[in-house]
Amino acid sequence: MSLDSQIVFIVDDDARIREALADLLASRGMHSIAFGSARDYIAADKPDIPACLILDVELPDINGLDLQGQIATTNHPPIVFITGHGDIPSSVRAIKRGAVDFLTKPFSDNDLMTAIDTAIAQDRGNRSARAELEDLQRRYLELTPREREVFPLVVSGLLNKQAAAELGISEVMLQIHRRNVTQKMGVDSFADLVRVAERMGIPVKHSRRAGGTRK
Repeated sequence: MSLDSQIVFIVDDDARIREALADLLASRGMHSIAFGSARDYIAADKPDIPACLILDVELPDINGLDLQGQIATTNHPPIVFITGHGDIPSSVRAIKRGAVDFLTKPFSDNDLMTAIDTAIAQDRGNRSARAELEDLQRRYLELTPREREVFPLVVSGLLNKQAAAELGISEVMLQIHRRNVTQKMGVDSFADLVRVAERMGIPVKHSRRAGGTRK
C-alpha cells in the first residue's frame, strides 16, 4: 500500500502522544500528520485521500466530542477517539455520532491499528459512494425536462400507457423517453433504474389514473 494512498490525522495536545502515534504509524507503513489543537486541524490543507482522524477528547481549544458535532455534516474522515478520562456517557455519545471506536489511554497498539484500519476502509467506502452519487447526479442533469418527468412515473411501477396518460403524451413517445432515461442513467434494467431513483432520493409519483394497476 502506497504511503500516498491513505493518511491518518492525529489531533492531541500532548506532543509526546503525537510523536508516539506518528512513530507507530510509520512503523506500520502509514503516513500521518499531527496537530496540537482542533483549530490547527480545521485550518490545515488536507490531502484528498482515504483517511482516519485520531481525536483526543480533551483539547485546549474545544472538546473533541464537540468538534465531532461541528464537523458532522462535512465529509470528514471517520473518527477514532482517544482519551485519558473516558466515561461511558462520552463513549456512547461518540459512537452514536458515528465514531469508529473510543479508546481509553493506555490502549494497545493492536486495538488502535484495528480501529484505524476499520476507519480507513469505511472512508474508502464513503468516498466510493459519494463518487457514485455524483456520477448519477451528473447523468440526471443530462436528462431533458420531459425525461425528468418520465423518470419518477416509470420507477413508480406504472404501465407505459398509464405514465403516458399522466403526461398527456402518446405511449410511443413515452417509450422513447423511457429508453432515453435508462440509457442516460447508465442502467440495463427496470430494477436498476428503481435502485438509482432510491439512491438519488427521487420521489415516486403514482398516477391518479392508474386505478391501482402496477407492473
